[in-house]
Amino acid sequence: MHSQDWLVDHLRTEGVVKSREVESVLRRVDRAHYVDRGIPHAYAYQDSPLPIGYHETISAPHMHATCLELLRDHLKPGARVLDVGSGSGYLSAAMGLMVGETGKVVGIEKHPELAALSVSNVRRDHPELLDGGAVQLRAGNVLGDVLEREEGFDAIHVGAAASSLPDILVRKLNPGGRMVIPVGPQWEYQVMQVVDKDREGQVKKHNLMHVRYVPLTEPGESSWEL
Repeated sequence: MHSQDWLVDHLRTEGVVKSREVESVLRRVDRAHYVDRGIPHAYAYQDSPLPIGYHETISAPHMHATCLELLRDHLKPGARVLDVGSGSGYLSAAMGLMVGETGKVVGIEKHPELAALSVSNVRRDHPELLDGGAVQLRAGNVLGDVLEREEGFDAIHVGAAASSLPDILVRKLNPGGRMVIPVGPQWEYQVMQVVDKDREGQVKKHNLMHVRYVPLTEPGESSWEL
């Protein structure tokens, strides 16, 4: 029977999971807790996107693993992390385990109902992340004013495609930090972009692979688009 361990073994065999840190954290966060309740249990461990409600999906496990590997060196204990489009809370929980009780992961989800559901999901899987404050999940739109009072972040993961690199996210990236974000046209293929800010504040970008994500929408745009 398929299980979380089976899924991680598969991702290792495929060469997607490369590091001990990412392997360890993926074995600790059970994907079955973060998919739609109507999904048969075994389906949760397939390497494919799955519904999570509110017209949204959880990304395929190979994409989550890829993003964790790309951000791994910036997900050290004590790091501050932003998860944009945090959905059902899966990746926020994984990153919360990596940064530990001295770190902080802020997950922002534009759908209030989904944000509330993500809190329930994480509480069922790893309640200590919420109780200790390592993971904070809330509703909002990062292209609005939700980040105004937040300090900078050492790592930023964006789970929706921006038509261009958002200035607000670049500003919130700490020197020495890294952001992973899909950039490109809505409802077409985009490019997964890795954005690094050096210690002097200079920004460098490089394109990694073609991906397809739902769009990152401006405040006031259709609520069924992320």
